[in-house]
Amino acid sequence: MSVADPRRTLADVVAKAATPKPLSRKRRIVIWALVILATVLALVSILTTWVNRQMLDNTAWNKATTQTIQDPQVQSALGGFMVNQLYENIDVAQALQQHLPPALKPLAPQLAGALQGPAERAVTLLLQRPRVQNTFIQASALAHEKLVNVLEDKTGHGISTGNGVVTLNAHALVVDVGTQLGLSPDVLAQLPNKAGTITLMTSDQLSAAQNGVKAVHVLSIWLLVGVLVLYGLAIYLARGARRATLRNAGLGLAMAGLVTLVIRHLLGNYLVDALATPGYQPATHRMYLIGTSILGQIGAAAVLYGAVTALGAIFAGPSHPAVWLRQRLAPTLNEHQGIIWGTVGFVYVLAVLWGGTHALREWWGILLLGGLVALGVVALRRQTLQEFPIGAALAPAAASASAADAPAVGDRTAQLARLEELHASGAISDEEFERAKKTALN
Repeated sequence: MSVADPRRTLADVVAKAATPKPLSRKRRIVIWALVILATVLALVSILTTWVNRQMLDNTAWNKATTQTIQDPQVQSALGGFMVNQLYENIDVAQALQQHLPPALKPLAPQLAGALQGPAERAVTLLLQRPRVQNTFIQASALAHEKLVNVLEDKTGHGISTGNGVVTLNAHALVVDVGTQLGLSPDVLAQLPNKAGTITLMTSDQLSAAQNGVKAVHVLSIWLLVGVLVLYGLAIYLARGARRATLRNAGLGLAMAGLVTLVIRHLLGNYLVDALATPGYQPATHRMYLIGTSILGQIGAAAVLYGAVTALGAIFAGPSHPAVWLRQRLAPTLNEHQGIIWGTVGFVYVLAVLWGGTHALREWWGILLLGGLVALGVVALRRQTLQEFPIGAALAPAAASASAADAPAVGDRTAQLARLEELHASGAISDEEFERAKKTALN
């Protein structure tokens, strides 16, 4: 740490901070390449982390299933699907004929058609009942667990891979709906086993899906590590321009998060328009939003972390407002560390209790973010000690046109007494005390 002339003006500090050490062209290219590569990897890491956390995690899947079955649009669409399954696999008109008087039997086909709409509404009401919802959630949870077992190449009891396909049988749910609608057991026994069967993937997709899941498990962890290492390496190499590189890294991370949010929006619109059956678009869109909710959260978190990092770098930069703000904080940062650490710690604990992002709900994320915050405070104090040394003060820029005309701060005896007091309280180290004393005596 160097202790500067106590008669500097604010303009002197701004001028000094705005004069970075020059970097060679080759080094600048390497630094930018590292930042761009890290940003691209950050985008891939966001996608793999979403697949790992939402598509392959039972807890997240169950939460999404609960939100799905409680959504009115999904309930309506699911009710229509279940009733259609019954009408496609059972002769409802014939079933009605068995319960109608002889004179009304010819009207059975018309009655069956007329009852389809009310039946769909009746099933929609059934899906609003907690018992039916719990049945659906449990069935979905079991199906997801079995599917993940297959994708992870484990024993998936209950999921068949015969005839070249991987299937999930929802036959029991269709039978339950038929029972709730009053169809007799004899009629429901006519339902073929394939009624309600959903094809998850064909056999030629299975091997690729299993390889993809293995890759996701690995990449979701190591890609994040790689992103941090590449950003850190770029900052390390940018000696003399590290603040600017840190700002670029923050903007790159925020850009990756923003691109994720844009992709989620555009892809959702495309899938709904291209794949959803007419009449099911609203429900399909709601299911898509629920199914990609964690992707949206990760993207928003990347934007937040990147923006905070970029703003922190700007705050440590050479702009006049940033230097002015550091000047106001310097006395507390330099001489009253307890206040700063207490305030930062209190705010961080509140952030952890809030748990607004996934990282703030995991022990590794809490430690990582806490360490980065602590590192930022240490770096900021080091900077303010260099710019606004203890025992010296800036002369107001408006008071004189040059540093030579600025008023001195106290006499030598007062400065030495103040330094002695700060050293005795532990606010400055031995090295800082000796250097400041030497400057005051010269």
